[in-house]
Amino acid sequence: MWLSELLVGIWNNTAIMASITGIIVAQVIKVPIYFVPKRKWDASIMFTTGGMPSSHSAAVASLATVIGVRSGVESQAFALAVVFAVIVMYDAAGIRRHAGEQAIAINNLVARIGWFVDRSSASANHDDYQKKLKEMLGHRPIEVFIGTLLGILIGYFFAFH
Repeated sequence: MWLSELLVGIWNNTAIMASITGIIVAQVIKVPIYFVPKRKWDASIMFTTGGMPSSHSAAVASLATVIGVRSGVESQAFALAVVFAVIVMYDAAGIRRHAGEQAIAINNLVARIGWFVDRSSASANHDDYQKKLKEMLGHRPIEVFIGTLLGILIGYFFAFH
């Protein structure tokens, strides 16, 4: 019985539902945005990190917006949500983006020197050098900004409906 009450409580929590919707909408929007320059439909883009728009930013911005509208911008809950949002957005555009840039450099280096490695003497565990690091980890500032705008719109929609 407690599980059904928990699920109903989550379903009725406007802030949680706005955040989840922000993530889903941002991830789905990535597919047509990816299509425009590449001219290729790739639904797997929905399940990756990075890209336009930032789903992390959409989630935390919608959360903060719902809390701000419902509890007031002077509330401690809104202050907590804003600080949390700023940290998440800074991390997405800063630390995670730089980690992605380092992954690109490492992958390029491995591609350039890979032919020097004598594969015949490589052990089974040594084959890890062939694996590419994930490059699309973070976001450019514009991706965070657009994700934030999307999240604010979704937050307002949920807060008033």
